[in-house]
Amino acid sequence: MLRHPTTAFGVLIAAGLVCGASLAADAPPAVGTARPDPLDARASVPPVTHVSPFQRYRGHRDVQVGSWKDANDTVTRIGGWRVYAREATVPEGAAVPQQPQQQTPRATGGHQH
Repeated sequence: MLRHPTTAFGVLIAAGLVCGASLAADAPPAVGTARPDPLDARASVPPVTHVSPFQRYRGHRDVQVGSWKDANDTVTRIGGWRVYAREATVPEGAAVPQQPQQQTPRATGGHQH
């Protein structure tokens, strides 16, 4: 049983795409183009072409990341984990209440660098 409505919708979309693709494959050729007789060994057929799925592949590239010390200092400067906890409790679209930043050992987790 599907529990999430978007999952059911995704399944319906996928089923529609599969059905549409199978109908397009069974469609008759365009008017004016004759299909070669499959039993005629001398019938001309289009050349077989292969396009590799890796043709447009882009390999992994290292991403330059900042210093972990700078990232930690940024989190401390904006108020630490308490700011993220406050943001999580605010309804979407509402303004996050700002609280004055405290520079006490408790606000920085008790760590002094």
